[in-house]
Amino acid sequence: MLPGAPWLLAHKSMLTVNQPRKISLYGADYVMWKDTVGEIHALPNACPHLGAMLSEGWCEAQSDRTSAIVCPFHALKFDGSGCTVLPGSSKKTLPQLKPLELKIQGDFVWSYGEYEPKISIPTVLNKIANTYYFVGHTADRSIETDLLTMLLNMHDYNHQNGTHRDLFRITEVEFHQFIDNGHHSHAFYDMPTTPYSLVEKLRKPDLFLLPNTIKAHLENHFPSLVIFHGEMPLGKAAQCHIFVPETENRTRTYILLFGQAKHPAFKVFGNTYLKFGKVIVDQDTDILGKIYPDTPQKIKLNNEIGMDWVRRNFESFPNVVSPNLSK
Repeated sequence: MLPGAPWLLAHKSMLTVNQPRKISLYGADYVMWKDTVGEIHALPNACPHLGAMLSEGWCEAQSDRTSAIVCPFHALKFDGSGCTVLPGSSKKTLPQLKPLELKIQGDFVWSYGEYEPKISIPTVLNKIANTYYFVGHTADRSIETDLLTMLLNMHDYNHQNGTHRDLFRITEVEFHQFIDNGHHSHAFYDMPTTPYSLVEKLRKPDLFLLPNTIKAHLENHFPSLVIFHGEMPLGKAAQCHIFVPETENRTRTYILLFGQAKHPAFKVFGNTYLKFGKVIVDQDTDILGKIYPDTPQKIKLNNEIGMDWVRRNFESFPNVVSPNLSK
């Protein structure tokens, strides 16, 4: 699960004020919440009294506008530092729960878990947030697959005309370039599609937004982030796919979508682009549940350079070793 890598646990928009949310990382569960002043807190999810899930409790506002998480079993309140006040006492205890260390960058909530950082948090999302507007998030789900399998699927440029054929009708992958900068890479390729008929588009107007040729630019930040940069007549989009290792055999994924409108109509289609993103994750989830994971690979296809990049970085983490796949 690559200890020492940074993981994007949430965008602040995914957290409702004073509503607890369960977050899992490296086999441990945490309760995360946002208070009324926008501060983010995260504690181990098991109450230190009898182990009740704090994420099943509620938040209670304090006089200083922060909030405490309340255990659903015996209503013990824990502040963001893990302290509580026991019944019959008026004094706070010492911390009973160790807060999860969070790295907040703008609206992005990162964490290294309990490990020492081995690679830096990528700054690309902050740059995107400064020049694009935030459309929303979608497809937040836990998938019963290990992190490596999830990443190999995301960097498998050939599966578009198989796994995603029902949506995009991709006929082939025309690969152009791969730029290998260690833990950061770019992939450029085109995917011609079989166009939908006018009748099909009239029946489902969302299909008018799909181009006849999908021009793909994937920007990859190993191991937690893949950004699909898309340019359309009405505007540009940055579809950010996030990965978080919850356990050895369960990986969380979700999408953050950002847009840059060239025409006011672009913003009207924000929810449609989010729906397309959800369909992609649903289709990936379906195929990942239909794989024999230990099957020896006897066949290698063209354009597997992204998968080679993942395997190299996974095996040598946190170091970057040869070969440089740009060459």
